[in-house]
Amino acid sequence: MRNLALALLASILATAPLPVPADGEGLEEEIDRRAAEVEPQVIAWRRDIHQHPELSNREFRTAKLVADHLEELGIEVRREIAHTGVVGLLRGGMPGGVVALRADMDALPVTEEVDLPFASKVRTTYLGREVGVMHACGHDAHTAILLGVAEVLTGMRDRIPGSVLFLFQPAEEGAPPGEKGGARLMIEEGALSSPEPDAIFALHGVPQYRAGEIAYLSGGAMASSDKLEIVVRGRQTHAAYPWLGVDPIAVASRIVLALQALPGRQTDARLPSVVSIGAIHGGVRHNIIPDQVELLGTIRTLDQSIQPDLHQRIRTTATKIAESAGASAEVKITIGTPMTYNDPELTARMEPTLRRVAGADRLMRGLPRTGAEDFSFLSQKAPALYFWLGVRSPDTAEKDAASNHSPLFRVDESALVLGVRAMANLAVDFLTMESAAGKR
Repeated sequence: MRNLALALLASILATAPLPVPADGEGLEEEIDRRAAEVEPQVIAWRRDIHQHPELSNREFRTAKLVADHLEELGIEVRREIAHTGVVGLLRGGMPGGVVALRADMDALPVTEEVDLPFASKVRTTYLGREVGVMHACGHDAHTAILLGVAEVLTGMRDRIPGSVLFLFQPAEEGAPPGEKGGARLMIEEGALSSPEPDAIFALHGVPQYRAGEIAYLSGGAMASSDKLEIVVRGRQTHAAYPWLGVDPIAVASRIVLALQALPGRQTDARLPSVVSIGAIHGGVRHNIIPDQVELLGTIRTLDQSIQPDLHQRIRTTATKIAESAGASAEVKITIGTPMTYNDPELTARMEPTLRRVAGADRLMRGLPRTGAEDFSFLSQKAPALYFWLGVRSPDTAEKDAASNHSPLFRVDESALVLGVRAMANLAVDFLTMESAAGKR
């Protein structure tokens, strides 16, 4: 009954006229007008950030650009949260709740292959190697969009019932080895403490959808991701006489095949999970069977209930297969990024906003993704909604579009203004709902 009541309230508030000032312009109309006005600047910001990408925990230039502009707008700014993160607080003209909006700022160690006048030429050192640096996941667009939202909402702050917390996050792609970073460190350093948000929204640009389209879903949106390390120990011998030793390569091969069969065979196929081995290290010569082999991989689940069971089955499978061959296996699982979870009640409340902004024919029910997102740490602190913004050119078939993290990844910039409108409308509609419900 509670879910039904919330859905009914959301429907009523979504269809009811928003507050209208004396000049007759409603909040939705003002957001759209201001978003159109700021669109050229959003594109300029995106191109500037794209041309000057920075790796995780090294987003110094980007953070300065963001913080300086927020201060110019009169937004309260905290710098150097989680190394290079920026937190801005916009206080509306009327009392009300608090909503947080998040964008990630870091780039990837990828050499750009897209022929653009603002393509990245940046090179740096990463893990001891010289690499190119590229915004191959669209974080440049996310940052520019949220800057545009800040510009839009600042211009109408007197009409906002509550406060908007802007979270510009570093190191979403993961902090360098030996460092802390990302959303978890932002939380530890008080990004959500003063004030505490009542809801958090974020978007991510993806080529699976065309520019002008938005996709969302309720519940598990992106998988948890845990690191898997297995060391298989055998007994070294000459390759001509394998029976005189214990071959860890053969054992490791059987373990890999067995692990891939766990999801859907030993865990419930209706609760998606995947185990992948990404690296195998062992041996130095073609004619020597080595002492040990190391396997490195990831474990991903879209339902927290099966995570402990899957971890235990991995341990049992690896160790028992090794024992059956006279070898041993040491299994280490490091808990990483939790599942990104869209709060069902919040999603139901805000779906009418996304439908209104994108248009009913351009709002899609998305599928869960087995990639991971450290927005998940934020979604554990307040009800959250994470959605996908289409960035593929309408002239490009989905099969021909380069994926996120590809050196050929590109963003159709006509999508940016929809991102601004979506985030700004979500913030204002949520605060308006909270105010109408008398929660603040």
